[in-house]
Amino acid sequence: MRVMVTGATGFVGRHVVNELLACGHSIVAVARDIKRASGMPWFENVDFIECDLHKNFQPLLQGESLPNAIIHLAWSGLPNYRDFFHLGKNLTADLAFLEAAVNSGVPHLVVAGTCLEYGAQHGTLTEDMETHPTTAYGFAKDTLRKSLQFLQDDRPYTLQWMRLFYMYGEGQNKNSLLAQLDSAIDEGLTEFNMSMGDQLRDYLPIEEVAKNFSIVINNPNCQGVINCCSGVPISVFDLVQLHCRRRASDIELVRGYYPYPDYEPMAFWGERSKLNAITSSEAKKR
Repeated sequence: MRVMVTGATGFVGRHVVNELLACGHSIVAVARDIKRASGMPWFENVDFIECDLHKNFQPLLQGESLPNAIIHLAWSGLPNYRDFFHLGKNLTADLAFLEAAVNSGVPHLVVAGTCLEYGAQHGTLTEDMETHPTTAYGFAKDTLRKSLQFLQDDRPYTLQWMRLFYMYGEGQNKNSLLAQLDSAIDEGLTEFNMSMGDQLRDYLPIEEVAKNFSIVINNPNCQGVINCCSGVPISVFDLVQLHCRRRASDIELVRGYYPYPDYEPMAFWGERSKLNAITSSEAKKR
């Protein structure tokens, strides 16, 4: 299958491209900076297109570039979840690109969503729950999903909405929790400041996230919202402690230094019904 991956040099994208290549797919990798892309281990094995989707995406949807499926990961401005540009710029640009892709004949879209679409709901978050986003980012993603579902009424196509939870691993944002912890350990600091860490979250290593994208793109009958998560809650404090043990670090964890984010509930995690169904079905076929 010929798959286009937007945001190919981002945290998720670089790993998704690796995984798809390992599974034998032909890849059109799209990102804004060819210099950054040339440093990726997969660069020589893909068809790379330097493109800013906010400016001119038409070359992506013409001739040989047209793929069998698009995995759309590009989204600028993170981890700033509150700014209006998610609605004023990202939402409008992404909807224009994806609508044009469908109208050009692309039959299959896999689009990255976010657990922030759920808003402040506590506990287990199921794929069929109503969404109540409280941030501009969550609202923009939620609106994009609903808009793409309306588009299906006019022009039928496969839509898989991969709702991402929390991820960690190589290439993560330097301001993310474990990246900051790694930096503190590497610098030889004796203390690491954090929140109390009692909040329960759903974390996956980025390699598993990439595998989940590979799984769903090969199962187009599984449509709609797909929770890309572990399904197992873990406290932030326990996560940090586990990472310290992996790094063989005795750095002191200063709990309570930072307040809890006010846009997240204290406890939430995903239920991965669709991914479990797919993996169970594939296991029975072996």
